[in-house]
Amino acid sequence: MTTTLQDVTPTATPDDSGTGRRRRAYSRHRVGPLTYVAMTVISLIFVLPLLWMLLTTFKTETDARSIPIHILPGQWTLRAYHMIFADAANPVYLWLANSLIVSVLHMLLVVTVASMAAYALSRMQFVGRNLLFGALIATLFVPGFIFFMPNYLTMSTLGWLDSIWALVVPGAANAFGVFFLRQFFLAIPRELEESALIDGANSWTIFTRIVLPLSKPALVTLAVLSFLGAWNDFVWPVFVLFSPEKMTLAPGLATLQGAYTTDYPVVMAGATLAAIPVLILYVVVQRYVIEGVANSGLKG
Repeated sequence: MTTTLQDVTPTATPDDSGTGRRRRAYSRHRVGPLTYVAMTVISLIFVLPLLWMLLTTFKTETDARSIPIHILPGQWTLRAYHMIFADAANPVYLWLANSLIVSVLHMLLVVTVASMAAYALSRMQFVGRNLLFGALIATLFVPGFIFFMPNYLTMSTLGWLDSIWALVVPGAANAFGVFFLRQFFLAIPRELEESALIDGANSWTIFTRIVLPLSKPALVTLAVLSFLGAWNDFVWPVFVLFSPEKMTLAPGLATLQGAYTTDYPVVMAGATLAAIPVLILYVVVQRYVIEGVANSGLKG
């Protein structure tokens, strides 16, 4: 009996067909109801405190202290916001403006210094580069309060106490920012820079025209983190600022709490004002933040 080629040809099983492959791909990417439940629960954990804070701002002081607790205000009022902006002893609008100015200036300074230092440590060859980078990373393990006294003495020597420069300049040489951008710069193909060198570009042109535009997600991520760090800073402004009109928002809001009682609607109104710029900033740049964090660790 002669066996032909047709007799030994394997028969395609349903799993090997295109339908089977599509079915397996669908099962791998299918999102079940448990995933939606988990995402909903996690979202509520983050959203409910913000919603509670916002609703409390529209309550009266008595309503905010009532037991049992009511989620919705029994009587809607804007008293908390009127008190915040009408109190001359607590100029919240000045604190808000000071925080915006300090945070933006600090953000720009950190991104400028960190990007140049990261480019030198990732692309330029010089003696002691690895040793310098190791020493820079070592500073990340030093508690931040260790630098309070040296920074305070420096600000006092420069005559910058009780000024916005005492909040902007310290921390400009951010070790985390240098490390973060260096990791991103290392992931950029060197062929792009080599092509620019052949065309006659110098290091500054390569840095400003090639590296920085390609590093937009990482730069935006570092900018957001620097802005948040300056915006939420509480201890350092207390050390270096003495005038109420020069105070920033975070330490200024602490003065809204009385010694024996706390007006919760007023405090929550101040916290709401502090949260609004941060939420707007994140909504605008969240795509760059996610991309920057995802790509910064591609190459070490």
